[in-house]
Amino acid sequence: MDVILLKDVEKVGLRGDVVSVARGYARNFLFPRQLAEEATKARVAELQRRDAQRARHEAKTAEEAKALAARLAKAELRFDVKAGPTGALFGSVTPTDIADELWSTAKIRVDRRKIGIDTIKRIGRYDVPIDVFQDIRVDVRTLVVPEGGELPSEAELEAMEAAENEEAAEPEPLHEGPPIEELAAEEPAPAEEEEPTAAEPEPEWRADAEAALRDE
Repeated sequence: MDVILLKDVEKVGLRGDVVSVARGYARNFLFPRQLAEEATKARVAELQRRDAQRARHEAKTAEEAKALAARLAKAELRFDVKAGPTGALFGSVTPTDIADELWSTAKIRVDRRKIGIDTIKRIGRYDVPIDVFQDIRVDVRTLVVPEGGELPSEAELEAMEAAENEEAAEPEPLHEGPPIEELAAEEPAPAEEEEPTAAEPEPEWRADAEAALRDE
């Protein structure tokens, strides 16, 4: 079925995209989490009208694009996000987030599809490329900062990422049951070897028979 994405969904599309997905995926995942809505004719028409309005703010000529690129080059975006001790985000910063922030802070409208960066999942300093016009691209400085703190140095960021990669690469132990010591304690003790019994004495008739043979 066709749905309109209300938020960016990784490996599915960006907010505002009309995408075709399995009906079960839409009803069991996208709709309950308010990530999408059904793409009815009325909703698609409203979406197209909004896109047309936004397009009026975009550059129409190379001269307009150069002026817009100059403004973007001076901009600096900052996202304060929740992050773990290794710098991994509890969430992400998407191209749509960047487009929204540019409009909110600098009143610059850019098409989120022209933002040339994948979803950002770590704190850090980023130069986000944006295609403003044909053959005109500008990098926008973007800071992704841990909430309530400041960005570490580049060396510290590299060390944090290396620590996370090393932790992810550690092999899991092969033994998944109880500790080997417990298993050893549960094993029954080996049975004690029985001492060899003494040989039974030969019967007296055998000794008498051997003596008779010697006499012959």
